[in-house]
Amino acid sequence: MNAFYALFVVILLLLVAWIGVGTVDLHYFFGIVIPYLAFAIFILGFLYRIIKWARSPVPFRIPTSCGQHKSLPWLKSSRLDNPHNLFWTIIRMALEVLTFRSLFRSTRAELRDGPKITYGDTKWLWAGALAFHWAFLIIILRHYRFFAEPVPGFVLLLQNIDGLFQIGLPILYITDAVIVLAATYLFIRRVFIPQVRYISLFADYFPLFLIGGIAITGVLMRYFLKVDVSAVKELTLGWINFKPVLPDGIGVMFYLHLFLVSVLFAYIPFSKLMHMGGIFLSPARNLANNNRAKRHVNPWNYDVKVHTYEEYEDEFREVMREAGLPLEKE
Repeated sequence: MNAFYALFVVILLLLVAWIGVGTVDLHYFFGIVIPYLAFAIFILGFLYRIIKWARSPVPFRIPTSCGQHKSLPWLKSSRLDNPHNLFWTIIRMALEVLTFRSLFRSTRAELRDGPKITYGDTKWLWAGALAFHWAFLIIILRHYRFFAEPVPGFVLLLQNIDGLFQIGLPILYITDAVIVLAATYLFIRRVFIPQVRYISLFADYFPLFLIGGIAITGVLMRYFLKVDVSAVKELTLGWINFKPVLPDGIGVMFYLHLFLVSVLFAYIPFSKLMHMGGIFLSPARNLANNNRAKRHVNPWNYDVKVHTYEEYEDEFREVMREAGLPLEKE
């Protein structure tokens, strides 16, 4: 039911944009007002979440450690799984963000006949997630050509690499196919694996359908329902220069695509998609595990009146002497 509700909401969003542009003629609202509003919500919401997380007290070092801690010189430490300084912590974070290292190394447990517990890897999940995220990133970077004039060299390089296997005209981008296939795989996995389906909520399905809708409408525009690319670029350059214009000749499909993108941007700060920023503020990942080399004192500890052993001995010295207890000072 959660998947059905999420799909229904995405279809409803498409209908709202289609009716608003195709019937009510709200081109200015969907082409200028909505994108500006969505971008403002994204920026303000993103900053709010980041600042809130950054202000959360982390008095102790609590990195996730999966290997030998650095201690004695003759014990080999695990620098990636248990980094002891900033350099190896950065390397660990980079591998986590760019290659999903922890997901690659994770395992799943299943209870089978016997009963007998068996363990397996999650390499297919890792491959699907990595393909999905990298394809999404490359597509976003490719779209930068609509927001810059002249087009930067790295964007042209990405386009050439992405369209390396040229199939007809327009060129088929590899990432267009990859993101649709990866999103489909992630959805099928979430639906057909009982344990995953049991814990899946509306918030898990909705972004998947939303991004899938964005990818499908983008593919339709590029390969089937043509749009005026020069008019689209005129519109996007108007956004960037805060001199919005609404050229004629942009098809309804573009507004459907744009509306879904705007909804995604406005939704990110309030969803699980904020892991894109939260991963960098995770104390389980961004801290070096140097607890044996350095003493970390909680800066929020309030002053506590203590009774040292020296004070204790001064107070009970005579009694301790009579009882034959050893004294540090006679």
